[in-house]
Amino acid sequence: MKVLQFTVPVPLDKTIIVQRDVLPYFYPHLHRHQEVQLTWVQQGEGTLVADNNMHAFRPSDIFWLGANQPHIFKSDPSYFAPRSRKKIMALVIFFNPDGNLSALFNLPEMKPLKNFIQQQQCGFKVPSLQTPDVSAQMLRIANSNGPEQLMHFVELLRLLSGYPDISPLTAVNKKVTVSDHDGIRIGNIYNYIMHNYEHPITLEDAASQVHMTPHAFCRFFKKHTLHTFVSFLNEVRINEACKKLTDGNYDNIATVAYTSGFNSITNFNRVFKSVTGKSPSEYLNSYFQHVEKTGQQQ
Repeated sequence: MKVLQFTVPVPLDKTIIVQRDVLPYFYPHLHRHQEVQLTWVQQGEGTLVADNNMHAFRPSDIFWLGANQPHIFKSDPSYFAPRSRKKIMALVIFFNPDGNLSALFNLPEMKPLKNFIQQQQCGFKVPSLQTPDVSAQMLRIANSNGPEQLMHFVELLRLLSGYPDISPLTAVNKKVTVSDHDGIRIGNIYNYIMHNYEHPITLEDAASQVHMTPHAFCRFFKKHTLHTFVSFLNEVRINEACKKLTDGNYDNIATVAYTSGFNSITNFNRVFKSVTGKSPSEYLNSYFQHVEKTGQQQ
């Protein structure tokens, strides 16, 4: 698998592409395309890898991905089980600001929105407080055509550009340019780790997936992801642990630790705090306080 330069099919009579996905799992390949992408996850759970950063996703999350930003929405392993009846649902909007829309964005009145798009090359997650308004506007775009759809699209951009608390998915100074050839290897490693994180994974295991020596693999992986292999594996495991904790489907913290790939609760607690800055209990308290605050504000 490589960082596929994916071509989004564009009908002759459309500049804004609306795609409704109902599938067993999200498209499972690391890819990029010239269009900006706005994805509303309506059903499904997993991990978004954008450039070199990971973000858990669950229903109602909305993500903006910049033009040519390598990404993969990796559904949880349970979606790939042989008899799985799970499915994902998503509403996705694609647009190319440098294509047919360039004339629109070159209008003086559109300069603020053009600047906003140019500033969001690293992508972002729509703040949870704003997802109801943004998802409603995405539905208006999906359910309209012609000039009406274009007006709803401009309103969506105006809405997004007005939010002050947007955080990028990847730091500007940490974006990595990956060639298609190197992307083949990175994609294989991502897939291998995400399908096997709950089992012991050695450096030799990972290196063998891309036919490299452990020493060469370490240099390659750090160069193209800005992570050491161990730090990336730990982040994947802690990301999964966070999802288990917030979903509430577990017996105790030790169960979460062991099913996320850790062989001791002490190591789990240490790595958890290193990655999140909080202990598991502090993380849970912070999460539920945020949920309660968001619910009150809505």
